[in-house]
Amino acid sequence: MGRADPMRRGLLALVAAASLPGTGRAEPLATLRLLLGAPAGGPGDLMARQLAERLRGEHARAVVVENRSGAGGQLAVAALKDAPVDGSVLLLVPSSVVSIYPFTYARLPYRVETDLQPVALVAHSPLAFGVGPAVPAAVKSFADFLAWAQAHPQQASYGSPASGSIAHLQAAAVAQASGAPLVHVPYRGGAQAVGDLRGGSLPSLSAPLGIFLPHMASGQIRLLAVSGEARSQLAPSVPTWRELGFKLTAREWYGFFAPGRTPREVVARSASALLKSLDSPEAGALLARFGLELTPAGPERLAALIQADAAEWRGLIQRIGFTAES
Repeated sequence: MGRADPMRRGLLALVAAASLPGTGRAEPLATLRLLLGAPAGGPGDLMARQLAERLRGEHARAVVVENRSGAGGQLAVAALKDAPVDGSVLLLVPSSVVSIYPFTYARLPYRVETDLQPVALVAHSPLAFGVGPAVPAAVKSFADFLAWAQAHPQQASYGSPASGSIAHLQAAAVAQASGAPLVHVPYRGGAQAVGDLRGGSLPSLSAPLGIFLPHMASGQIRLLAVSGEARSQLAPSVPTWRELGFKLTAREWYGFFAPGRTPREVVARSASALLKSLDSPEAGALLARFGLELTPAGPERLAALIQADAAEWRGLIQRIGFTAES
């Protein structure tokens, strides 16, 4: 037998590590509810529904995805707070809910430290910065773009899917650090933003990588940078912000959480089932279509990631001076 794929070996090790004495062959849950703070049809919704199919059977006889969209995902978190702690209710949220909101909202209906119990990391989405036909074709790098922006300050704007999103804040940090006269143009979602980018009415856009991918073949969009500690597997020729001299690593990730009071053995059982459901080439291929990279990990890794994000974003948001009320 040949060498196992490194991702598969690591995933199997995580599944084994998540199993604790007494959690091996528990009876399946009657119903598992997966709360999602986003409307149907997006990457998070697709991810939740695919996982629901894989969790149905050995882990739960029925799995239901509940879309609790509103207030940027806060309604779904609030719904988790009073849920049973037997593993029958889990929450899937993007990282902004736990990494950004505590530093941009004066009041939240939840506390990350006490109301959310990390269960499993699923995937992450690199953030990308791209330019469209409104920027001359001679602009082929981010350094070129900065020079163009300095020479054309009246045209130097960038869009993002939402004000206060990770994409917005990361680009704002770059603009502040570089001294570039970049003006933010907030949108309500990525579809209109990327449409304006392609159409030439928006010069540049900071957004999750997946928003750009369907439009790359036309050559109308040029990606200049991506977030993360290493280049994205989905855009290996695009340099990271760190390579370009900016101390930014944060990416948008998706993770599962249980209510804060959930016992450790219940968390371990849920983590084991989720990680097992991700152990297939099909899962990674499906996520890649939406610009998501499969990065499965257990509760400890997810908890550490939240702490690292908090350390990075707390300082960035203070320097930018952004609040949800501003």
